Amino acid sequence: MTIPRATRKQRPVFLNNQPLGHTYKRLNDGDRLCDEETIRRMFAEQVEDERDIRILPHFGMDDIDMESLRIYRQMLKDEKPGHPYLEQDDFSFLESLRGWRRDRVTGESGLTLAGLLMFGRWSSIQEAVPHYFLDYQERPEARTELRWVDRLVPDGTWSGNLFDFYRRVYRKLVTELKVPFSIKDGQRKDDTPVHVALREALVNTLVHADYTGRVSVLVVKRPDMFGFRNPGGLRLPLDQVIRGGESDCRNRTLHQMFLLIGLGERGGSGIPKIFSGWRSQHWRQPLLREKDLPEQTLLELHMLDLLPHSVLDALRELFGEAFDRVDSLGRMVLSTAVIEGVVSHGRITEICAEHPHDVSLALARLEREGMLRSQGRSRGKVYYLPGSAPVSPEQVFVSMPSSGSNAPSSGSNAPSSGSNAPSSGSNEIADARPGSVGAEPLYRDDRGCLISPLLDAPIIDSLAVLSPSLREDLLLHAALPRTRARLDKENMANAILAICEGRYVRLSVLAELLQRDADGLRKVHLDALVKSRRILRAFPGTPTHELQSYCTAKKP
Repeated sequence: MTIPRATRKQRPVFLNNQPLGHTYKRLNDGDRLCDEETIRRMFAEQVEDERDIRILPHFGMDDIDMESLRIYRQMLKDEKPGHPYLEQDDFSFLESLRGWRRDRVTGESGLTLAGLLMFGRWSSIQEAVPHYFLDYQERPEARTELRWVDRLVPDGTWSGNLFDFYRRVYRKLVTELKVPFSIKDGQRKDDTPVHVALREALVNTLVHADYTGRVSVLVVKRPDMFGFRNPGGLRLPLDQVIRGGESDCRNRTLHQMFLLIGLGERGGSGIPKIFSGWRSQHWRQPLLREKDLPEQTLLELHMLDLLPHSVLDALRELFGEAFDRVDSLGRMVLSTAVIEGVVSHGRITEICAEHPHDVSLALARLEREGMLRSQGRSRGKVYYLPGSAPVSPEQVFVSMPSSGSNAPSSGSNAPSSGSNAPSSGSNEIADARPGSVGAEPLYRDDRGCLISPLLDAPIIDSLAVLSPSLREDLLLHAALPRTRARLDKENMANAILAICEGRYVRLSVLAELLQRDADGLRKVHLDALVKSRRILRAFPGTPTHELQSYCTAKKP
């Protein structure tokens, strides 16, 4: 059952018709009683659609940093040269921006909170909003340490207002940004989607902040990410914010001031634009989240490649210009095929947020365009790059009888004497079936494991032909499952991973060692281990083949 979050207009929700002492907030570990400050902030959010429009008594033009107002006017002139506000004097200009207003009901007039925050002096802002603080930190390493190499805070050397903070911090954010420029209409275009995303993230942080909260506005630049924090939670549900299309800005006048000079987005499109900008570089999806006690909103923009450059270069070499026309989902599919050898519908839905129907269409399109080949049917269907067909059991077990028996036929690798060492003194070569396509000779090592040049590890296909020491070692790893008819999944997984460490083990051998039904072992345990990338199939193109074998995945 899903209980929707109370809307801004519905909060606070309290008991006994008495908000103070009877308002609770549901957190992960239970319901917490809200303090008086939190309750008052909820009431303010409920009543005030615009938190920044209130008039500040006893504040005037002397509290404005005129240099900030002058630079803002120049930016408006650059953005909209013929705008009528440009002809006004400073007071009228500020009034037009709603930085100064008169209340028609009370007749009161004066500087608004938005006007002071945007253009005010640091000392004046502190008087009006005691908890106001802006903080920019550039950290040298990809860790959550407090050490920094560059920091900007209001310290009396600059105005300390939001407009000045934006201008100074944005320049720092984009300095040395490793994003290639593009060419449009023959002209270099430095304003990439990443620049747009960073601008929107910075403006979004400033205009959605609750400046009555106790948390500072914080912007962090690290080699691997950009981080943005503002006091106050989201005014809309998280999924709605990410989806976009609806806006409920906490400081609408501040937002309008930034919009007037071409900064920020309208109609709830800001967060989707940030996500789009990051997706254009194939970086990890941005992380937007809320945190309680104290209430704050966090946005993390990680610059970690989902698609390694070496993989993208290999695909460009294989497909040429056609690869540049493939969309982001298609690139994800092709890159996964390069990295993992094969790709399936289920695997793609695990690693991306696309709808399963869109994944189906993408796979079909890539196969139709010749960029993918496929094996299998229905849910067992896998895809691979042209010329990279996965190894099949028939190619490896070229001398095995069609019955699937463990016992070799006349071309057996097992010598008649019962010893693994052949009379010639060299490993015996398995006979390839006449006419086998792609058949490779098999060798059996001195421990009884099959060796195939098509696989990266030896194969255990039968316990009967193994050396006594190896068979004893395998039985030791299987001791716990052999003595218990019922065993939890983690202990069973540990036994399987130990048995398959450094070698492929055939399903029938695993079932014999663990004393379990082969089909149940595959469905309950092995498929889950493959899905979690803890174990690998020898033949990913035919996952349910009777000769399927498994090897523990190597640790990165």
